[in-house]
Amino acid sequence: HNPYNELPTLVDRDLVLYEADIMMEYLDERFPHPPLLPVYPVARAQSRLMMYRIAKDWCSLVDGILADPNGRQAEGLRKEFKESLLATAPIFAEKPFFMSDEFTIVDCCVAAILWRLPVLGIELNEAAAKPILRYMDSMFARESFKESLSEVEAEMRH
Repeated sequence: HNPYNELPTLVDRDLVLYEADIMMEYLDERFPHPPLLPVYPVARAQSRLMMYRIAKDWCSLVDGILADPNGRQAEGLRKEFKESLLATAPIFAEKPFFMSDEFTIVDCCVAAILWRLPVLGIELNEAAAKPILRYMDSMFARESFKESLSEVEAEMRH
C-alpha cells in the first residue's frame, strides 16, 4: 500500500495515507469530536509548529538510535535525546497536557515517542524527570492510548 514501503501506513476504505502528519490531520477531520487540533488559527499553527519541532528535534534522534542501536553513535544520540527531554521537563509541569489544558494531536506525537523510551535504552530516573513521568503515566493510562497500540508496541513496556 505504501510506495516507500515504510510505516506508518493508514488504510481507510479506498484511501491510503503514508505520511504521519497527513494521517493525524485526516483523523482529526474524519473524527472531529473531540478535536485534536485547536479551533483557533493561532493555536493550530502553534500545534503544527510544535509537531514540526518534535519531528525535527526528537524523531531524528530516535531514528538514529533505532537505525543502529548498538552502533558507535547510538550512545551519543541517547545522551542528546535524554538531555533534550529533561530540558523540557518544566513544560510538562505547567499544564495537564503538553503545552495545553486539553488533549491535542501534539500529545499523540509526544506520547508515542515517550512510550518507546525502554526500546531506545533511555531511563528517566532523575528527580528532574518527575513532570515527564507524571505526564507519561497520565497519557499511558488513557483508554484511547492503550487501544491505539499494536501488539508489538504493547510489548515494548512488558
